Amino acid sequence: MSKIGSSLLVPSVQELAKQSISQVPDRYLVLKQEETPTVLPNTCSFPPQVPIIDLNNLLSQDPFELHKLDHACKEWGFFQLINHGVEPSLVERVKLGVQDLFNLPIEEKKKLWQKPGDIEGFGQLFVMSENQKLDWADLFVINTLPSYARDPNLFSNIPQPFRDNLDNYSVQVGKLCTTMIGHMEMALKVKPNELVELFEDISQPMRFNYYPPCHQPEKVIGVSPHSDAGGLTFLLQANEVEGLQIRKDGMWIPITPLPNGFIVNVGDILEILTNGIYRSIEHRVTINSKKERISIATFHRPQMNKVIGPIASLITHERRALFKRISVADYYKKFFSRQLQGKSLLDDIRI
Repeated sequence: MSKIGSSLLVPSVQELAKQSISQVPDRYLVLKQEETPTVLPNTCSFPPQVPIIDLNNLLSQDPFELHKLDHACKEWGFFQLINHGVEPSLVERVKLGVQDLFNLPIEEKKKLWQKPGDIEGFGQLFVMSENQKLDWADLFVINTLPSYARDPNLFSNIPQPFRDNLDNYSVQVGKLCTTMIGHMEMALKVKPNELVELFEDISQPMRFNYYPPCHQPEKVIGVSPHSDAGGLTFLLQANEVEGLQIRKDGMWIPITPLPNGFIVNVGDILEILTNGIYRSIEHRVTINSKKERISIATFHRPQMNKVIGPIASLITHERRALFKRISVADYYKKFFSRQLQGKSLLDDIRI
């Protein structure tokens, strides 16, 4: 991941938020709020809810659960996954480890800061110019799988026992991703391993997200609206503060994370591979006025040397290929060479 993009270095928003500032600095002000209305639980008796998928039911070959998964990927691009099998005590240790990482003194963090031309470590992504508007967030990006893709200097500087917990967590979530891709294969009725083989020796970067509180939350954004570039993303909320919203049917719908669950979403690459049947969905993060929000996003994609395009089973006379073929490396180079702009990159390779 560090070899395919770069981002300009920016100051820590977490440190900025600790100061008693009366006005949000101009660089973080969102000039024009989107006019898309937000569905809020207190303004809607029955706000739409992201589908919930139970992995136990999938593993027991429950056809109804497989249908639910298929529907979630087609109509929502998001679902919450329960009974996922990742060790609960490990999940809690990882949450605490990420919180401790962001609470390190700034002098310690500087040892883990992004370097020019790199995107791993503390910093931000998609910063292409000195006058670009910035998200109200600090990120920590790290390659976790395969283990040979890790930056040895960065990984070895992560404090113990968090480093070992992160190692274990990355392996368990990677296996979970492969399991879910296998069930999607069944739901799509494609040839066995036609999708799974692309995710063998899976590539897995992680991004820890820290969204400081802001006394003018309506004037900033935690993450600009975008779809994820990869195959499947597993999001773990590390504290109780909400903020994730997805765009559906012309509205922003807030997601309330389930305890002991993952929020899972389809990325652009899975939309390409499924010939548009499973859809990546725009999402954004809003800011809380009183408390920080912390989350852990684990991304999964085929290796950089793979070429992606609609898989053969899903190209028919009735549904011709909707996307050009492109290497994973080229897709990511494009992704990291521009600001986040909805699904504009995916639109660029539509036929």
